[in-house]
Amino acid sequence: MAIDKPFAPACERNREPILAVLRDRFAERRRVLEVGSGTGQHAVHFAAAMPWLEWQCSDRAESLAGIRAWLDEAGLPNTPPPLQLDVARGPWPAGRFDAVFSANTLHIMGWAEVQAFFAGMAGVLADSASVVVYGPFNRGGAYTSDSNRDFDGWLKARDPRSGIRGFEEVDALARAIGLQLVDDVAMPANNRCLAWQRES
Repeated sequence: MAIDKPFAPACERNREPILAVLRDRFAERRRVLEVGSGTGQHAVHFAAAMPWLEWQCSDRAESLAGIRAWLDEAGLPNTPPPLQLDVARGPWPAGRFDAVFSANTLHIMGWAEVQAFFAGMAGVLADSASVVVYGPFNRGGAYTSDSNRDFDGWLKARDPRSGIRGFEEVDALARAIGLQLVDDVAMPANNRCLAWQRES
């Protein structure tokens, strides 16, 4: 029943700007792994808008029921059942993906988990894969807005391991697994969409 579905207002607000980036970056892709699918709202919206993609959701065990509720209600042919994935512990899915997407995850994870996200992703990326990550990022060790400073304080009060990540440190992790930054798109509410490409 619809009442059981989790709902994040931010997903409704940011889905169209993100979709505009994904339509471009994933135009030639076929199989996407979404890491940290959250409520499942993004998956349903993006999979419906890009029917040429198989959109594979994944998240930690406690989120899977909510994701399934969204996927089941939508009944799309290109959304297989969600996979359990904790980036720090695995298991990462078998097979290769030519795209990976993740939204609002890196500032929720601890830094060790951010490192594990990139290290684990290296094992599932196909040659020439595209990676898009959405969220807030610091630049040169500084906040890009007062609202991001406030948000970072709220995150750290909730979990000292979390916090807005530095673009330079995240890009270094991406480069270490053979990814090249190809786009950095300004998004609403002082967020960014970072896009990387793996060289074949």
